[in-house]
Amino acid sequence: MSTIIEFREKGMYQQQKSREEHASSAASFCKEVTELHLTSIDSQPATSRPEFKGVTFRKASTGGFARSRNDVHELLDCTVCMNLMHPPIYQCANGHTLCSSCKARVQNCCPTCRHELGNIRCLALEKVAESLELPCVYQNLGCIDMFPYYSKLKHEKNCKYRPYNCPYAGGECHVTGDIPSLVMHLKDDHEVDMHDGCSFSHRYVKSNPQEVENATWMLTVFNCFGRQFCLHFEAFRLGTAPVYMAFLRFMGDDNEAKQFSYSLEVGGNGRKLIWQGIPRSIRDSHRKVRDSHDGLIIQRKLALFCSGNEGMELKLKVTGRIWRVR
Repeated sequence: MSTIIEFREKGMYQQQKSREEHASSAASFCKEVTELHLTSIDSQPATSRPEFKGVTFRKASTGGFARSRNDVHELLDCTVCMNLMHPPIYQCANGHTLCSSCKARVQNCCPTCRHELGNIRCLALEKVAESLELPCVYQNLGCIDMFPYYSKLKHEKNCKYRPYNCPYAGGECHVTGDIPSLVMHLKDDHEVDMHDGCSFSHRYVKSNPQEVENATWMLTVFNCFGRQFCLHFEAFRLGTAPVYMAFLRFMGDDNEAKQFSYSLEVGGNGRKLIWQGIPRSIRDSHRKVRDSHDGLIIQRKLALFCSGNEGMELKLKVTGRIWRVR
């Protein structure tokens, strides 16, 4: 009898000890999160926060702060897709969290405990996220700024360090990278023409041009002022009228492209058309530039007249020049 009582007491002691350890662990985590929050508040001058006058906040040690910050970052990782969660953040009745995108995919069933999810928001975690600052996802490409948790995605959509899309217009190429790697990609994989100089003269030839409604000629890249410019030439329909269009794109950001200007000239048979403009950044796709009509546009009938040969063959000479504005 005494043995049974001893086992029962031992079992009760182990259960109580387990509960105490769990509570201690939870309290320790809450303490670290609290210290993280107080540290961020303490970074502001006391005079700027009148509600905390006369109150001294204790800063967490460097190691403790780093550990707390990592713990909070891990809490904000979705258990399904492992990406950072943004509001609305959902949780099941047992406290397991996941992002709104994954919630729509798991058919209202918690992937951790298999209980019904419902529509419970984890407001505490959303509030904690507001106090965080995170590095840009393009940190390894040169972006050194830190951003509030909820501003990070907005910044990354326009970060100047984000990779560029391949500017090749002859097909749907999904290669991305910085400018030097894209220049090598265009040369090695697309075998585009590379030229040095700020003045150029190109002849575009097409037999049976009357039968061609949409066409894209080989891209040409010019190295000028230590930068790269892409010359495009395409045939398409502008409304019901078949036209040709030539335009220039700059391999860099829009604010850099505005430092340059260019002119295009096409003619023959005593006729001449001249266009002058600012090259568009390759951040804008060639289709976006074409559809905005931001370039030299010549109707097919006039292009064929300038070509001679009674309109039987397109032989259009396009000359141009690039110069620095400022």
